[in-house]
Amino acid sequence: MNMSRTRRERLVVIGGDAAGMSAASQARRLKGPDELEIVAFERGHFTSYSACGIPYWVGGDVPDRDRLIARTPEEHRARDIDLRLRTEVTELDPDRQRVRARDLESGAESWTPYDKLVIATGARPIRPDIPGMDVPGVHGVQTLDDGQALLDTLARTRGRRAVVVGAGYIGVEMAEALINRGYEVTVVNRGSEPMSTLDPDMGRLVHEAMEGLGITMVNDAEVTKILTGDDGRVRAVATQDRDFPADVVVLGIGVRPETTLAKEAGLPLGTHGGLLTDRSMRVRGHENIWAGGDCVEVLDLVSGQERHIALGTHANKHGQVIGTNAGGGYATFPGVVGTAVSKVCDLEIARTGLREKDAHRVGLRFEAVTIESTSRAGYYPDASPMTVKMLAEHRTGRLLGVQIVGREGAGKRVDIAAVALTAGMTAEQMTTLDLGYAPPFSPVWDPVLVAARKAAAKVRSSL
Repeated sequence: MNMSRTRRERLVVIGGDAAGMSAASQARRLKGPDELEIVAFERGHFTSYSACGIPYWVGGDVPDRDRLIARTPEEHRARDIDLRLRTEVTELDPDRQRVRARDLESGAESWTPYDKLVIATGARPIRPDIPGMDVPGVHGVQTLDDGQALLDTLARTRGRRAVVVGAGYIGVEMAEALINRGYEVTVVNRGSEPMSTLDPDMGRLVHEAMEGLGITMVNDAEVTKILTGDDGRVRAVATQDRDFPADVVVLGIGVRPETTLAKEAGLPLGTHGGLLTDRSMRVRGHENIWAGGDCVEVLDLVSGQERHIALGTHANKHGQVIGTNAGGGYATFPGVVGTAVSKVCDLEIARTGLREKDAHRVGLRFEAVTIESTSRAGYYPDASPMTVKMLAEHRTGRLLGVQIVGREGAGKRVDIAAVALTAGMTAEQMTTLDLGYAPPFSPVWDPVLVAARKAAAKVRSSL
């Protein structure tokens, strides 16, 4: 019998971090090297690492960089994944199903054909187009290489004055890291309060706590220029009103989807600049191209609209879905509710669902309540205060969002609300949730349920 050997398919992955390598690894679990060749391109030096852990490495909580690496290049290669480090993809050609890549060490370029393609190019830090943004001593923090460069600057800088530009998650986490390293820290923020992912009244609580830790908060301030000294290094950050001396500057302004290649190739982008995919994470209109991680937009299950959320939790889930589909299986990613948690020193900050302005933007009417409670029974030692804000839809009472600011034990309570949002529960339904209780862990009525009771009552009174 004359049997012809079936040609191996080739899966090409662009990006070697969470989404990309999760996709490659999952595809390899489903199909062996005889069936599927996997080639992955990564322009950096590392793969499969926790970018979210960089502030804690910089601050000294994580003593060693390698603890942030989940899987090394050698481990990926041992699983028959052709991983090419320090290689940057410079062009996509969907019509001919190929990518052009450049070796960043030698400069050599070549085309690699694919049967299936995964785009996991991540996000890039926002760097304002102002004078001095690229001078020595100014650092973005997105990759392990960025973190090492910042640590090198801190090691050789004699001064102890740091300015953080921006007060989002990265901004407040880097402020904490620099405080831990003994720096005088000023945070310059263009918003009215830090943490724009919260409503301003909750952001005010973060502001007060940061100042209590010795961090100088400067709100409603636009950076206009980075000033340099005679040595060409940063010496101050200028705003409209004054200059803030700085021996090092860290950018915490946020990120944008890195979709330059996709845009040039004519792939569909959303209003936030991220790639648009279907529920299987396929790029819309392209049967053999998938995308995941910080370069895509995802469905917000609460508002019903697409949004861009750069989180490692989503990226890893995207990768699992993509790898399953590219490996011949079937999986979908339904969407998100926008859950995030962070901290600055001992202050925990969490949110899920919609803020007030989000609800207004999508035309939802709502009731908002704020309650004060404690992390444990009030009589139990070390019970700490906690503020919970809840939004519920007018008339229906459907939960729309929750924000929590407090000390130990506050942040992860947001997960209760995240599950309720995903299930489409009302505030009234939440009041009957059977949550765990003991005095060391919670009051008899958990703070989230206290907020739900108050929101449900407000919805009833508005009818």
